[in-house]
Amino acid sequence: MSLSKGPYEPRGLEVVERPDERTGRGWMKAIVVTDEAAGTAGMTFVERPVPEPAINEVVVQVHASGFTSGELTWPSTWTDRLGRDRTPSIPGQQLAGVVTALGYGTTGLSVGQRVFGLTDSYRGGGLAEYVAIEARNLAPLPGDVDFTVGASLPMPGLTAWQGLIEHGRLQAGQSVLVHGAAGSVGSTVTQLAREFGAYVIGTGRAADRQSALDFGAMDFVDLENDALEDVGDVDLVFDVIGGDILKRSAGVIRAGGTLVTIAEPTEARPPDGLAIDFVVEADRAQLGEIVQRVRDGRLRTNIGNVATLDDAVAALNPIERISGQTIIRVRP
Repeated sequence: MSLSKGPYEPRGLEVVERPDERTGRGWMKAIVVTDEAAGTAGMTFVERPVPEPAINEVVVQVHASGFTSGELTWPSTWTDRLGRDRTPSIPGQQLAGVVTALGYGTTGLSVGQRVFGLTDSYRGGGLAEYVAIEARNLAPLPGDVDFTVGASLPMPGLTAWQGLIEHGRLQAGQSVLVHGAAGSVGSTVTQLAREFGAYVIGTGRAADRQSALDFGAMDFVDLENDALEDVGDVDLVFDVIGGDILKRSAGVIRAGGTLVTIAEPTEARPPDGLAIDFVVEADRAQLGEIVQRVRDGRLRTNIGNVATLDDAVAALNPIERISGQTIIRVRP
């Protein structure tokens, strides 16, 4: 594999330490996207200037990064907040690493600190050796949690927490239907819902049944062969699929119940109930709650594959379906 050339001469797969004459910054390896229609197949391995921190930001030396395919459907991957093209852009919203520089006015973090969190989707992502990120988007990563694990937590952990607790207002004793219960988000939703005292029914393909049950689902619906409508009345549905499944889900919720989705806005809603679609947000306190649950064994990660940055393009374009997240180990 070779790196795409910029205004410098790359040395194989090594970062060019000679600083950019214009900025004084060094160069780093990164994955970029430039063509929305190409999807993950359009990812390219290049060198980019190492970013510098702005006010209230830090630079993180990335040790591991997590990517979700949904990022390539977000307008923020391709344009800035004014709608202007910002490609080539670096994806990978989840990351874990070590703080190497502080921007002016930054508080709460220090150089050398282990951290994990979510990047701003309008900024450079974690599929790179360094990233500049607002300090408030990060939380301390305890020394006994591996960087690979840390990079797998922010998106599914925060999505599950915010969907169940903030938007779903889950209460002990309620019943929850979790779509995609064997996936990275669904398995986290299942575990948190069980911890908070809910009866959890998972859904997915037939091949996902045992995995969903292993993560804590107490019953399972095979969406390819079972009738979703036979579930009966549940208090809350957590949807990650969208489309027809999302529409039909409103019909299995009791009157006054809640439909929560991250897939798309929906007009379907339970009688006298709520239908909520939301976009996950970084939250330091919630990240702390999530990582503590990993440390004490209440929460298991769902990592399907780990690859190096050099092999990231191939790993993010798998030939076969992989259950769980693909995490890119940026540093050995």
